[in-house]
Amino acid sequence: MTAAELTLPSGWDRDEVNRWLRYHSEVAHRLTSERTALASALIPVTPYILIAGVECYRRHPEMMQAIAAAAAPEALGASGRTPGRQVDTVHMWSIANIYLVGRQVLAGGGLIDWDADVARTAVVLDFWRAAARGLRADGTLQASDARGVVRPYTDHVDEIVRGCAPIDGSRRAYATRLNALLCSYLFLLYFDTRAGYQDSGPYELGDGRIMLLRSFNKFGVSDFPWSVAVAAELPVHDAIAAFVLDGVDLHVTDFGTSVTKPENYLERMVGFGLFAVESDGRLTPIDDGAGAELARLVKAAQRTLYRLIAGMTRRERIDAGAYVYFSFLRPFSDAAGVTDDLDWSVPRDSGDLYPLLELLESTPEIESTPETYYTPLP
Repeated sequence: MTAAELTLPSGWDRDEVNRWLRYHSEVAHRLTSERTALASALIPVTPYILIAGVECYRRHPEMMQAIAAAAAPEALGASGRTPGRQVDTVHMWSIANIYLVGRQVLAGGGLIDWDADVARTAVVLDFWRAAARGLRADGTLQASDARGVVRPYTDHVDEIVRGCAPIDGSRRAYATRLNALLCSYLFLLYFDTRAGYQDSGPYELGDGRIMLLRSFNKFGVSDFPWSVAVAAELPVHDAIAAFVLDGVDLHVTDFGTSVTKPENYLERMVGFGLFAVESDGRLTPIDDGAGAELARLVKAAQRTLYRLIAGMTRRERIDAGAYVYFSFLRPFSDAAGVTDDLDWSVPRDSGDLYPLLELLESTPEIESTPETYYTPLP
């Protein structure tokens, strides 16, 4: 499908695109200004994000239109209320905003056809809006609209609470170590991005306590080519950790990360449970013995992964990271059953800019206001 074949969604025109660009600008400006940086210094994050953005701008509208032809975007969003689907807060945010990052890169180089951009951007934002509506199912579209409330797994709360056991000193240490290990492993597996572990909550338990759920996704063998050499021994592909908290104020950002008061919320943990997520979304409790063995295997996988990445060339690292960001759309195509019909190779359409973008060590500073963080249509 070529750009000329893109269909302008019903109800969209230049003014409507600009209205939603302003909406995303204000949210993205606030999120990026609040974000804390995590980086290993091993992976060239800036160039791979910018290259992925260019790939997303040039390819995602057609891919989204193909996905939407197979399944309604709102239904795809609703699939994210089943554990393990990875149609989650950060993937939802990313399918709009990584595209818009690429749009900024191309606009800065004078490489945008503004007439064609109306349809391209409308297709992306229309798909995002419908899918976000389906995921949240509360009339809002993002955590930013709901004061940091993200509760996709409400229907599973009672089952999860029953699978949580009380915390004592040794069990607190076990839960804390396991959480830190899984987060650090997935951060590296996803090439210095938090997309592999996602928070949701607060789930009110009715007695003053709340529950934070943390999804650990795709830490076994997956579509990531590097996972084959790293994760073959891991017995779990997806998991959810449940933290029952007392005396904690919690909200979740659209990056899928928690902000809590007090900051060290694990000191207020009164219950903990770990669950394997089966392929059909069922939750299977993982007892502490099996959790400790999982931790041992993950630690070994992390050592292997670090050595593997250290042995990559700079371009190999950039291409791997760009694939991670470009494939944020993949959970939606998985839910629609059309993943194998689409081309996920990266890089493909950024060759004209790749030699320049791969040299960047940090994102260029561009003056903008919250309203113009993403360039409006002229």
